[in-house]
Amino acid sequence: MTTPPQPPAVGRRRPRLAVHKLSSCDGCQLALLNAGEALLALAERFDIVHFAEAGVVDEGAEADVALVEGSVSTPEEAVRIEGIRARSRWLVPIGACATAGGPQALRNHADAAVWVASIYPASEHISALPRADAVARHVPVEMELPGCPVSTAQVLTALSSLLAGASPLPEQDKVCLECKRRGQICVLVAKGMPCLGPVTVTGCGALCPGLGRDCYGCYGPAENPEAATLARRFAELGLDADAVARRFMAQQSGAPAFAETAADWRRRAQQGSADAASGAEPGVTAPGSGDSRD
Repeated sequence: MTTPPQPPAVGRRRPRLAVHKLSSCDGCQLALLNAGEALLALAERFDIVHFAEAGVVDEGAEADVALVEGSVSTPEEAVRIEGIRARSRWLVPIGACATAGGPQALRNHADAAVWVASIYPASEHISALPRADAVARHVPVEMELPGCPVSTAQVLTALSSLLAGASPLPEQDKVCLECKRRGQICVLVAKGMPCLGPVTVTGCGALCPGLGRDCYGCYGPAENPEAATLARRFAELGLDADAVARRFMAQQSGAPAFAETAADWRRRAQQGSADAASGAEPGVTAPGSGDSRD
């Protein structure tokens, strides 16, 4: 994240807010629409110049703050994000797709052209980039708000900070700390569930562990994540190499820390399959094997 020394100053006029959509499910825009009265209050403090989901359409409008949902997945979107960047003083990607590529970044682990051709009988009509990437891989951004969907409260807090003339502070705590604050039982320790809470930044209120389920990493890697260490722990819990890899291949599969860990354990799974086919002793995926590649 690159943060300017000061948020955008707009003088006496109300600041202009734009909300743009790239490749996404609209869930992050809906999270903002679901703010209810808080959104009405926001509309009194900002001039909303573009927000198609809310019925305000002006794609080319200049904005002091532009929120962008969705990954850059097509050639047209790669051009569009350049234009949005040029017309925006602060550019803020929101949600897992915009900050890490989202579920569509799963194609980054495969040959996208082969994948498309295997699904569509006339694949020449499909316009897609070889990768689905975060907005920040294409243009500079001022800050990012992750999540699937993004936290409504975090978006509103960030916008309020900008209005107050302060640079918003990104969340740094892990989901584990949120569980401790709420007095919730650790599902990794107490139930042996493959929970991603130890490596995931909070923002969801530790929703899944609070319901007795393991965290799926919707908000992406926290600061200094020990994803490789956690992956080994999952193997010790009995997950095979393919299952370990899949734990890191959900909404945040494009986040570097998760993508690297997933790629490592996919290699282990492939090696294990090759060993099994050849009759060799598998050992790459054995729980607690202490593979030197770690």
